[in-house]
Amino acid sequence: MTDETARFDPNEEQAIQKQYGSGAPPTCPRDGTVMTARSIGGGSFGLGYARKREWLICPTCKRSVIFDLKRGTRN
Repeated sequence: MTDETARFDPNEEQAIQKQYGSGAPPTCPRDGTVMTARSIGGGSFGLGYARKREWLICPTCKRSVIFDLKRGTRN
């Protein structure tokens, strides 16, 4: 067994989100691999908002992070 966790710690998540927000390709803070981005749409029809999320996955260590990009409203 190793002492590594399956999740990124909060500081690593912030660094990934900052990289993504700057337009640079986000890299895994654990192994340096360029992460794969998957957009996630959502929200329930009729609620008046749609969530826009990004799911970044490291293809090597399989860790991932999901964060909200922007919240839009119908109005």
